[in-house]
Amino acid sequence: MHRTLKTLRELALTVVIALAVFLGVQAWQTRDTPERWQYDGLLTWVQPDGTRGSGTWHDLRAQTGIAPHAPLALHVWATWCSICRAEEGIITTLARDHPVVTLATRSGDAATVQTYLRQRGLPWVAVLDPDGRIAAAHGWRAVPVFSVLASDGTLRHTTVGYTTGWGMRLRLWWAGRV
Repeated sequence: MHRTLKTLRELALTVVIALAVFLGVQAWQTRDTPERWQYDGLLTWVQPDGTRGSGTWHDLRAQTGIAPHAPLALHVWATWCSICRAEEGIITTLARDHPVVTLATRSGDAATVQTYLRQRGLPWVAVLDPDGRIAAAHGWRAVPVFSVLASDGTLRHTTVGYTTGWGMRLRLWWAGRV
C-alpha cells in the first residue's frame, strides 16, 4: 500500500511538472501575441473551390458565408511544416462544425497554396501570407498556431504547436460563451 501511494505521488508530481513546463512554453511562445487582430491591409485568399478573393476580414466572412458575429477558428500553417500536416485532419473535421479560416504563411503565392490544398484534399479557406508579414504582426514566429478570432477582432486562446481537436473545440466553445 505504501509503495502504491508513493508511485501515485510521483506520478502526480510528474504531471504537475509537465503541465507547468507546457504552460510556460506556451506563455513564452505567445508572449508577443496582441489582444486584437493587428493586420489592417487587404487580405488575399483562396477558397476550397479555387475561387480567389481579396478584401478585409468583413469581406472574407461575407464571401465565405461566415456569420458576422460568429467566432472563427484561425489556423496558421505552412506547406513545409510537418506538425501542420499532422493537424490537417483535425482542422478539416473542425471546419465541418465551426467556421475556420487558415493563414498559409511563408508558403508561396495563390497558385502554390491552391495546388497544395488540392493535392492534400484540404477544403480550407486559406488567407495568403507569402512573406510572413501577417504572422509577424501577431508575434507568431513558429507554426502551427491556433487562435480564436472573435467578431470584434479579439484574439483568444492562442496556442503555438500541435493542438488537439478537443482542445480546439473547447477554445471555440469558450470564446462563444464570453
